[in-house]
Amino acid sequence: MITVLSNARIFDGVSENIIENGAVVIEGDRIRDVTSGAVRLSDARVIDCRNRYLIPGLIDCHVHACSPTYNLPVADHLPASLLTSHAVRWLKGALHRGFTSVRDAGGGDVGLHLAIERGVIEGPRFFFSGKALSQTGGHSDNRPADYVPQCGCAGYAGCTGLVVDGADAVRLVVREELRKGATQIKLMLSGGVTSPTDPMWMPQFTDDEILAAVQEAGTRRVYVMAHAHTDDAARRCATLGVRTVEHGTDISPETAALLAEHCTYVVPTLSPAALLERHGARVGLPPAGVEKVKGIITLMARSIENLTRAGVKLGIGTDLFGEEFHVMQGGELKLRGEVSPAIDVLRSATSIGAEILQKSGELGCIRPDALADILVLEGDPFADLGLFEDAARNIPMIMKSGQFVRCSL
Repeated sequence: MITVLSNARIFDGVSENIIENGAVVIEGDRIRDVTSGAVRLSDARVIDCRNRYLIPGLIDCHVHACSPTYNLPVADHLPASLLTSHAVRWLKGALHRGFTSVRDAGGGDVGLHLAIERGVIEGPRFFFSGKALSQTGGHSDNRPADYVPQCGCAGYAGCTGLVVDGADAVRLVVREELRKGATQIKLMLSGGVTSPTDPMWMPQFTDDEILAAVQEAGTRRVYVMAHAHTDDAARRCATLGVRTVEHGTDISPETAALLAEHCTYVVPTLSPAALLERHGARVGLPPAGVEKVKGIITLMARSIENLTRAGVKLGIGTDLFGEEFHVMQGGELKLRGEVSPAIDVLRSATSIGAEILQKSGELGCIRPDALADILVLEGDPFADLGLFEDAARNIPMIMKSGQFVRCSL
């Protein structure tokens, strides 16, 4: 079956030159042709976009599908079946918000990936890390300071991460996650907001431990992403071969230049920063996290400016926990638009996201041979990035792999 989306204003994910009166020809799960003007194919289904914007499906490079609450010490003790049930609902919601690909930064696994690929559940294309790796007392070690283990073992695993210490142990765990199909490996390299005992400034993992993870990921031609709020953590990412910096909250101009030199990507996450700074206690953030998050949104905006000036490529990440807040996913684009030009934000959410996923030319673009992940919009995204906040109203057509998720044109 051939489908033609005609009379569209096409943003291809890269160029700011919009294709006016454009048409996209889709055959199977791929884009066959992109052109300007009328397309006449006798056996095609033709859908008139009525001069609406047509863009690639969005890519969220930092999600947690298993994310029922920001109170991770509580979430860590929920049954796996309950976490999976939350994930199923989250994944369907993300797809219907226009995110046709997502990268899970800890907790999502091969089971969710297979369920989506086999059509058991509805969801975006799913790139997963397995469990995020934390050192003892680091981010993802959600045991409170007064926790006393009842056995002699030192290990700990929660809903999104697990604790591991020593280069050899890191190497073993990375190999295990890769055996299970992980498309990238996640490390925690600085303190975090939701973890109870590590200050934000705390360096985490030794160089040897980080290098072990980077080396093992390289054997499978995948990469390491790292939770890194601080300038020091971001510098370690650049020098030790970590490919993407997550959050990048407090990055100096000097470190931004170093990241650009090493072609390191950064994925800022403004949505949780804004949410937690304003409503941390209400959303279930422990008291220590409420203190940590003060002033974080201002720091992150300044970092984005430093990174942009240095030429660092930025992805889009939302990092939202809790069903009440998952619906804010599209709002990340609006928040980024308060710091960056709309064209930069749209590239981050499409073609740069595809680069981060190692899928350039296949995802995040409107071009021949790319997968047909396509959105048609009500409104002009270059004038109003806020339209992504209300996908039900403003994204009348969502297509993933050539199949309609929604079409009310």
